[in-house]
Amino acid sequence: MALKIFKPTSPGRRGMTGYTFEEITARKPEKSLLLPLKKKAGRNAQGKVTVRHRGGGVKQMLRVIDYKRNKIDVAGNVETIEYDPNRTARIALIKYKDGVKKYIIAPLGLKVGDTIISGVNAEMKIGNTLPISKIIAGTVIHNIELQPGKGGQLVRGAGTGAMIVGRDGDFTIVRLPSGEMRKIRGECMATIGQIGNVEHQNINLGKAGRRRLMGWRPSVRGTAMSPRDHPHGGGSAKTPRGMPGPRTRWGKPAFGVKTRHNKITDPMIISHRK
Repeated sequence: MALKIFKPTSPGRRGMTGYTFEEITARKPEKSLLLPLKKKAGRNAQGKVTVRHRGGGVKQMLRVIDYKRNKIDVAGNVETIEYDPNRTARIALIKYKDGVKKYIIAPLGLKVGDTIISGVNAEMKIGNTLPISKIIAGTVIHNIELQPGKGGQLVRGAGTGAMIVGRDGDFTIVRLPSGEMRKIRGECMATIGQIGNVEHQNINLGKAGRRRLMGWRPSVRGTAMSPRDHPHGGGSAKTPRGMPGPRTRWGKPAFGVKTRHNKITDPMIISHRK
């Protein structure tokens, strides 16, 4: 996929880049796989803001994605490659031999007319899904399960891919895109290949309006606030006074402090991300 560079007809257009959408083969999505998507604006069920700087944005319909890939030993053909406004990756519409249609995340190199299949005896081919214990070392994979039958939870963003490194008994050692090395149970499923739309990381929005259309609202620096609104506020100094490091607006340590503490999954991590 190539990037589209806009002419600098305005300050917002200067430096702006976008998609060419040359890999898209269908404009309208499959109606049977659409659901209404209600905006939450970063609020939970109690109406409290749990994710700041969210709100607005254009209306979107949710595409139902098949992360489980549980149509075992049923072949399916790729009918279309489509754009999904809810994710960075492209999606592929699969029509199985029994007539069922499902969306999957489109890996790099998957084309219209290709055949994919899931199962223990599936071929090592892009788009096929196998138990992670059956995939040979050095293979790039995505859509990785953490619990058998739950569906893929890891490596689902555009251009990402994990790699099989080795085995450890009933576990398979995987290197994730972050650089983390972790053990995953051998019966968990994973899909062969790297996710497409690899140029996504090179997109330059160019102006604030494109960010607002995506549902992101402006954020204000702590140093621009008053002392009552943020620990960094007040005074003419740029560095926080009276504290050893940066803080959130609630006074909690920020930038570099570990926030992930899971006693169940921590033993599975061999080496942490870079």
